[in-house]
Amino acid sequence: MIYRKLGKTGIEASEISFGAWAIGGGWGEQSDEESLAALHKAIDLGVRFIDTAAGYGDGRSEQVIAKVLKERSEEVAVATKTPPAAGPWPPSPYCNWSDRYSEEYLRGNIEERLRCLDTDTIDLLQLHTWTRAWNRDPQPFLILQKLKEEGKIRSVGISTPEQDQNSVIDLMKAGLVDTVQVIYNIFEQEPAAELLPVAEECGVGVIVRVAFDEGSLTGKFTPEHQFAKDDFRANYFAGDRLGRSIQRVDAIKANIEGSGLTMPQFALKYVLSHPAVSCVIPGMRSVRQAELNCAVSDLPGIADEYLLKMRDHAWNRGVWYSGK
Repeated sequence: MIYRKLGKTGIEASEISFGAWAIGGGWGEQSDEESLAALHKAIDLGVRFIDTAAGYGDGRSEQVIAKVLKERSEEVAVATKTPPAAGPWPPSPYCNWSDRYSEEYLRGNIEERLRCLDTDTIDLLQLHTWTRAWNRDPQPFLILQKLKEEGKIRSVGISTPEQDQNSVIDLMKAGLVDTVQVIYNIFEQEPAAELLPVAEECGVGVIVRVAFDEGSLTGKFTPEHQFAKDDFRANYFAGDRLGRSIQRVDAIKANIEGSGLTMPQFALKYVLSHPAVSCVIPGMRSVRQAELNCAVSDLPGIADEYLLKMRDHAWNRGVWYSGK
């Protein structure tokens, strides 16, 4: 396993880290027993950074992680996320930060995160979404700075709003965040235009999510694939979206022949090829997924000729998360 600096946080993150959304629920049936086994295997294989959130099973994911870490001697950093208080998701341009991320709310939610993770200090606390409307008065980050000074959190980050990822660029330039978590993959290449270069210039750590485009870029789906009712991807790939995705993935597969990598290996290596990226956080719901994902770190990088071919596969399709 290769390790990379996570910006100025002091965290040496395994370049393949653990995305813990699915172990909290939302991706179909998942047992805690299977989740515990996956976490243990990932740590056995060198994973030293785990990303979770309050919303991943209403604290379930955090609690499973806490249980595993109590049984391990390795130093594993954990990042979690605080969502905005009740209101539209993502926050509307008309939302006031004081209604969604007030000091009282942030303090209360972070205390809950500490309880779920069974710890005194959170390694990295990320706001789970944002709106460009708050960039002129980013008070939530000043509140988080106070919590940092009080020892409740060590580092501060932001998870980009899917529909406007570039809204976090001003936050990086202002020195308000230690990390950004961003959607970046073979289809979603827009961050390479400005977000990733600014992060590199500002020394901000970059955590990449959705490297597999919620599974399509593993190349495992067929047009007949059916998602469980409690799997959010039933909406993400609603209508003709799954079929269109599969067609584009087939074209990518043709372009990577001779690379020596499978489709999922290539998808992860593609993300890691950008110098601004600190780590990628694929979901690992099983021991087998942990083994397959972690093994990618030890594989050779992608030759430039294949990286250049991927430019043709950028897909400006808008945002699919609404599921409508």
